[in-house]
Amino acid sequence: MAEILSLSDAVAQLVHDGDTVALEGFTHLIPHAAGQEIIRQRRKDLTLVRMTPDIVYDQLIGAGCARKLIFSWGGNPGVGSLHRFRDAVQNAWPVPLEIEEHSHAGMANRYVAGASGLPFAVLRGYTGTDLPKHTDTIKPITCPFTGEQLTAVPALNPDVGIIHAQRADRAGNVQIWGLVGVQKEAVLASKRSLVTVEEVVDELEPIPGQVILPSWAVTAVAEAPRGAHPSYAQGYYDRDNEYYEFWDSIGRNRDSFQEWLNEKVFGKSEAPHGAGATKERA
Repeated sequence: MAEILSLSDAVAQLVHDGDTVALEGFTHLIPHAAGQEIIRQRRKDLTLVRMTPDIVYDQLIGAGCARKLIFSWGGNPGVGSLHRFRDAVQNAWPVPLEIEEHSHAGMANRYVAGASGLPFAVLRGYTGTDLPKHTDTIKPITCPFTGEQLTAVPALNPDVGIIHAQRADRAGNVQIWGLVGVQKEAVLASKRSLVTVEEVVDELEPIPGQVILPSWAVTAVAEAPRGAHPSYAQGYYDRDNEYYEFWDSIGRNRDSFQEWLNEKVFGKSEAPHGAGATKERA
């Protein structure tokens, strides 16, 4: 059954040096607060997994938390490159970063296989691409029924799966709605899971199109208002487009990144994930 914890206690209990950690969320409900708490607790040697690593992973990589990234696309959405990611790959700063690249379909199917208790997933999606030449975890496989040449990818079973959602009740049942990616699959595939939420409520009011993660499927829930900022949480707040532009100038330079890290993550601020307004970024 899910335990209701503070964010700092949840990260301290669930995320360890050397773990494989997946922070998932697609376009909205990206768990920025959890990512910055991992940085704050100075976790190291992590294998980070995410279908679309954006600025929360730029921050984790720039802070030296990661040794490897498993992903299918990386960038600052709507803006450009992730400069801390590029610096780690090209210059091994602050530490060398190994990369393992897949397609979106490959990553999603790896989570599904992990959640289903299967050793691998099979798909057609890599046919005609160069990815199998560069990624050891993409292998050809022959269909035993038709003889068709397909592709196999191993299941993903992270040590810790972390997502953000709108609500949880006091028993730890989690409610998500809106544009949902692989959050459910990431939680079910992981050995341990943390769900940060906008609020913990007495009772979950039904919402059209909702996804419910039952308490027994979740290790811990932590209340983190605005914990997805600068991405959005449907029904709570909009995407902070200015922040994504702001991040390009911060992440581009090592010194400006270190200043941001010291002030917003290691400094006195108790809500670094909420630095959306101009006065908060100053």
